[in-house]
Amino acid sequence: MIAIENLTKVFKQGDKEVVAVDNLSLNIKKGEIFGIIGYSGAGKSTLTRLINRLEEPTSGKILIDGTDITKLRGGKLRKARQEIGMIFQHFNLLWSRTTEENIAFPLEIAKVPKKERQKRVQELIDLVGLSGKEKAYPAQLSGGQKQRVGIARALANRPKVLLSDEATSALDPETTNQILDLLVDINKKLGITIIVITHEMHVIRKICDRVAVMENGRIVEQGDVIDVFTNPKQHITKKFVEQLMTAPELEGEFSETLANIERSGKVLRLQFKGAKTNESLISDVSKRFPVDINIIDAKMTNTKSGLLGTLIVQVKGDKSEIEQAENYIKNASVDVEVIRDDT
Repeated sequence: MIAIENLTKVFKQGDKEVVAVDNLSLNIKKGEIFGIIGYSGAGKSTLTRLINRLEEPTSGKILIDGTDITKLRGGKLRKARQEIGMIFQHFNLLWSRTTEENIAFPLEIAKVPKKERQKRVQELIDLVGLSGKEKAYPAQLSGGQKQRVGIARALANRPKVLLSDEATSALDPETTNQILDLLVDINKKLGITIIVITHEMHVIRKICDRVAVMENGRIVEQGDVIDVFTNPKQHITKKFVEQLMTAPELEGEFSETLANIERSGKVLRLQFKGAKTNESLISDVSKRFPVDINIIDAKMTNTKSGLLGTLIVQVKGDKSEIEQAENYIKNASVDVEVIRDDT
């Protein structure tokens, strides 16, 4: 669907050059929700503006359905942009226009006949759950309702791709979840490809199929969300995952707890995914091996692809029995990390 090849964007600031996107390559499948995550300054927003051609690339290609949009000019470029919808962090609504007039705006630009416009606007109002708010102005809407207008407007021209640039960052947690559920619903109903740009791992966890991690203008890690969560390889990815899976460690609570635990046996971090999170593995290990297992900490989170669980345990007993128990756990397709070894 989308193939980005060796994409680079260099900005000139006086005598200096700033590389915002650095030789980036990425493939996004048709109909998936693809997440791009990174901290401020990673190059995410620049990448977004390159995809919708609001910025000209310094070099590289962006192919959508086989068409290199970096080569398009004039009318062909304007038509290609109609096939890329955009949702903004701060809504970017026209404050002098009502809900239905905001949604109709891109259709007016595209010179869609009035009767057809009205029909399309009503379809979109029903789709995003704004029935009864057709005549309301943005100042009369909540933040979540404003973003629903923004989503409907982005869908007006039936785009192939929907770009969501930090679309939930200005919303409270409950409204954020409602908007994310709406995006998943739109993805299912319309089969539209959605690219989610964010710095929040919660957003990636909840709705994305795959994720790419950006740092200094590059993609440093990518893969299925559940795989990246369970086995992050880069330091920055581990930091993002820790936000959800090991928050007590970041607050220093886990280190304090660990310091108060008897120095005996091994302390292990076990990571389960999918169906494994529902298996009674710890009970099974206790029955098979003469070891004592103490649960120190446990956390479970849900991703679009399935459950993820993190369990921190202390295993005490004979060294050889502990090793056998550890190997048994590993053979059950559970990721095992030794946090402390006192055998």
